[in-house]
Amino acid sequence: MTTAAPLAIGAITVDPWDPGYGLALTADLDSGIFQESSAQLNLDVEVPADAWAPINPDPAIQPPATVLFLDGVRRIDARIWVHGPDPHPTPGIAASFAAGLVCCNGAARILDVTVGRGLFTAAPHAADILTPLGSYPVRPAAGGGPAELSLSLQQRLADAEVGLALNFRARHTDEDDLLLVDGPLRGRTHLPRTVGYIKTHHAAYLPTPQAATVAALAPGQRTPVFTMGTSWIRHAWYLRLPGPSAAPWSGVVRLECSADLPAPQAARLASVTASLLPPLASVPHKDPRAPQNLVPIGGLERELRHRLGDAQLLYRALRKAGTP
Repeated sequence: MTTAAPLAIGAITVDPWDPGYGLALTADLDSGIFQESSAQLNLDVEVPADAWAPINPDPAIQPPATVLFLDGVRRIDARIWVHGPDPHPTPGIAASFAAGLVCCNGAARILDVTVGRGLFTAAPHAADILTPLGSYPVRPAAGGGPAELSLSLQQRLADAEVGLALNFRARHTDEDDLLLVDGPLRGRTHLPRTVGYIKTHHAAYLPTPQAATVAALAPGQRTPVFTMGTSWIRHAWYLRLPGPSAAPWSGVVRLECSADLPAPQAARLASVTASLLPPLASVPHKDPRAPQNLVPIGGLERELRHRLGDAQLLYRALRKAGTP
């Protein structure tokens, strides 16, 4: 595989993602893409830090018989004010969420989907919202700020996702599988044979020498495994998926697994993903987040959004259920 050629001074590239989704890389570009972060790093997990170089896929690696993709979607159907004895109402959100599990073992098929709704608020006097199109039971939030309401919604979605994975593995005891979770692995590190899949980069964790290895990755190549600790600890590695763009970090994803795995097992898992994921990369004319939004995940997301129901109809139903 060839290393990506450096761009000429003054050249520009257009980020391949649809602008509506933001940037695949959202680090502070003014201070440099490869600014060191405060994360605690162990760069010597697989190879010594000073020996980092792109790693080619291992042709001897056998992928698991079954690959599972776990993902979820969420939507705010309406912003709510909960009135009570206090003259100032308490904010909340009426939201819908859905989680799904895709199985790939020769063909991709959706195994299970769960849909939920809720009134997320910190108001102690809130009551369930009942509409002809569905109910929004009260889901207590830690506070009324946008971040706290969003966190409460995200936690419900994460719980639904984990429930699907646990139910599937309770029914299928064959351990020749790999579960790919769309998003960070935080809160799900207890799931065995599981990898977190991160499409966007909100921080640049690696020091400059190792970050240069990420920039030098060719499609299908990965970095060595390293351990990173922020508010939690995990093994991680970067992988570049195939794609036509030369934009910075285009096609680069970060993957995570439990830090409890011994280094050789984590390295083997990294090699499995490097063989398994590039053929599943999406293409720009079919997905605005290509190539990072893998084909099974993109298909699942479309189905989950459909299962959420019509947003305008739900909004109207909520308006009718509320106080004029």
